[in-house]
Amino acid sequence: NIGRKGEQLTREYLKREGYAILESNWKFKKTEIDLIAQKENTICFIEVKTRSEYCKIEPILAVSLHQQKRILLGAHHYIEQNSLDQEVRFDVIGIIYNNKQNKLKHIKEAFYPTID
Repeated sequence: NIGRKGEQLTREYLKREGYAILESNWKFKKTEIDLIAQKENTICFIEVKTRSEYCKIEPILAVSLHQQKRILLGAHHYIEQNSLDQEVRFDVIGIIYNNKQNKLKHIKEAFYPTID
């Protein structure tokens, strides 16, 4: 499926960029975090959005506030479960998938934890 292809392209990209992949499709209750990666002393929780070249909506715009909150909750649990004491970042990687040429856009610090 196109989503899994996008995640594979993202893993390859992250490795080329010097990230270590810690988890793929990590689950906590109803939350799934596509990728958890580390670069230097930063843990990155990464949401991957893949769309075909014919989709009118930018992949990055497909991460709703509700989804961000679920990712934040899952990340909090992951950090506690693994007793991590490192910088944390929430990224979104958008991919326009095309069999010939794919476009990948990495938005670092795409969203932040909020107090509510």
